[in-house]
Amino acid sequence: MKKTWFSVGQILLTLIVVAIAAVVLWKLVDYYMFAPWTRDGHVRADVIQVAPDVSGLITEVKVVDNQQVKRGEVLFVIDQARYTLALRNAQATAQQRRATLDQARREDARNRVLGNLVAREVVEETHSRVETAAAALADAEVAIDTARLNLQRTVIVSPVDGYLNDRAPRVGEYIAAGRPVLSVVDMHSFRVDGYFEETKLHGIDIGQQVDIKVMGEPGVLRGHVLSIVAAIEDRDRQQSQNLLPNVNPAFSWVRLAQRIPVRVALDEIPADFRMIAGRTATVSVRGIGPSIGRRTAASDTAAVSAPGASTTGAAIVGTAPASATHPASGASQ
Repeated sequence: MKKTWFSVGQILLTLIVVAIAAVVLWKLVDYYMFAPWTRDGHVRADVIQVAPDVSGLITEVKVVDNQQVKRGEVLFVIDQARYTLALRNAQATAQQRRATLDQARREDARNRVLGNLVAREVVEETHSRVETAAAALADAEVAIDTARLNLQRTVIVSPVDGYLNDRAPRVGEYIAAGRPVLSVVDMHSFRVDGYFEETKLHGIDIGQQVDIKVMGEPGVLRGHVLSIVAAIEDRDRQQSQNLLPNVNPAFSWVRLAQRIPVRVALDEIPADFRMIAGRTATVSVRGIGPSIGRRTAASDTAAVSAPGASTTGAAIVGTAPASATHPASGASQ
């Protein structure tokens, strides 16, 4: 009788262990296969490349590497001597043409006063000289404005509040117009891009609350889903020279799930958190946002959000609080 009860106990214990193992296995499968979370997340920010509008030697540098700057703060100054001379030359040309215009007006007024004593052809010629001189003076005034603008553009200022890259320009360097000299990380544009497998998109919606665990940080950041991209690149199809579809005839038998970028706006950033673009993060979607207004605003932003996150754009998509106080590095993956 004791052996029978012992056998029954062993069977029950085995069934309990198997049931617990099955539940644990199902939880693990559900978490790793279907739950909306990913370790493939990165902190992103807009990076503005600063390029001068004029060329010349750098005569003064006001900043240092990785410095925090404010919008409108002077970064460096280009040699102003040549542009000052150009402005003076334009002003002298305008003064000369103004004198020519005054003389033409006096002659035209005198001929009109004389009336029939002056041939009509001469009157028309003097009037034409007035109009020609007036146009020449207007052209000289435009040249003055252009020279003055070029002189103003020798002072390069920061376009946004942010952090400089790790190499500021040096005095004596020659820079060309339109060529980037340094970059500024916009401190108000920090966000997180999570790359979710396409099999997990059913659990993600605009406005859902998100937990963000940045690698190396003890705390968890809070945010919400701002947008989901509308398209990703098709690697099995390329554009041919004759604009016909060029589809790859061979592909791997193991088809991995595509990664879909999901942009997350940060709701709050601790003051002691090192906000550096490019850091790795784990992104976990946890629930529906409590604010309907937030969901509507996020949906409006999603309508204009472009697929993927660019690091060299002036457009800011999804802003974050400006409480981060540490210089940000590049935003590359």
